Amino acid sequence: MTQDEIIKSWIPMVEFIARTYGENCEVILHDLRDLDKSIVAIKNNHITGRQIGGTITDFALKLIHEKSWEERDFIINYKGRIPGKSENIRASTFFIKDEEGEIIAMLCMNVDLTSLSLAHKIIGNLMFIEEDNKNDEEVLRNTSITDMLHELITDVLKNYPRAPSLLIMDEKKEIVKKLNEKGVFLLKGAVAEVAMRLETSEQTIYRYLK
Repeated sequence: MTQDEIIKSWIPMVEFIARTYGENCEVILHDLRDLDKSIVAIKNNHITGRQIGGTITDFALKLIHEKSWEERDFIINYKGRIPGKSENIRASTFFIKDEEGEIIAMLCMNVDLTSLSLAHKIIGNLMFIEEDNKNDEEVLRNTSITDMLHELITDVLKNYPRAPSLLIMDEKKEIVKKLNEKGVFLLKGAVAEVAMRLETSEQTIYRYLK
């Protein structure tokens, strides 16, 4: 293929990538045989305001001068900047070569991350947990009171991997204290359920609660 044919074959890719990634992704095809008006195809140019016939960037010139294309086929995810604007740009460049292996064009992507950065900030704020509350956790169960009571008791008892009959009085007191801290005894039937699980009497549970 001639150099013209190679470059023209990449033009449909500009629209393909732009439509795939959406309006926040600018895609540019540079013909490096004429650096003064290297842009031969561009989509979503509202990001940088550049037009067909526009020139190459100083960074692209640096890449060509350093012959970065000899060692790699592309450079991805480097930071871009639009003069006078605050947009956060992530850029990538693919080196297009002729049949002799010489660079003749570049396909560049400039992704505007401004809206994503804002969304990230909003999500970060929504996910923020106060330092004083980090040890607290609300489990949003879709269960009945009976099931919840059973789960809360089981959650405490799993830290005592012995049969209730083998637990000493201090351990049972400790279990009742932990359950009380969780508000378990605010639930109807909690005393009877805990007494049954600990293999003791309800009167004993009431005594532990004093």
